[in-house]
Amino acid sequence: MIYLDSCYLVRLYFEDPGFGPVRDLAASDHVACAEHGRAEVIAAFHRKLREGTLRTAEYRGLLAQFEADDAAGAVEWLPLAGEVKDRIGQVYAELPASIYLRAADALHLAAAAVHGHRLVYSNDLRFLEAAPHFGLKGRNVIAA
Repeated sequence: MIYLDSCYLVRLYFEDPGFGPVRDLAASDHVACAEHGRAEVIAAFHRKLREGTLRTAEYRGLLAQFEADDAAGAVEWLPLAGEVKDRIGQVYAELPASIYLRAADALHLAAAAVHGHRLVYSNDLRFLEAAPHFGLKGRNVIAA
């Protein structure tokens, strides 16, 4: 099972830069993401609507496709239970001041670590920089 950040999940639906390697990666194994990633993906879709990349009918069709894929189990949404929240507190307590770690990224990284992942995929440089503080290795297949 591979862990994809929500920015990679969006590339499964849009031909944003780097979509090819991300789709190849996703096709190689079952995909996991923290459960809040679902909201992040939907928000990214809405941003495409707001920015004019999508029309309303396309947006609604995309949401329907995402819901159908979700119902089919395309992504395993990892729960954000107490151990995940505890891990976030532990990491922030020791995190160097030079590391910029957003709360949503901390949820992703803690969920991945707590649920047994050792490798996470994203093209978010801050996310990748913070990954080792959770005992994770980060990889960007877009920049490879």
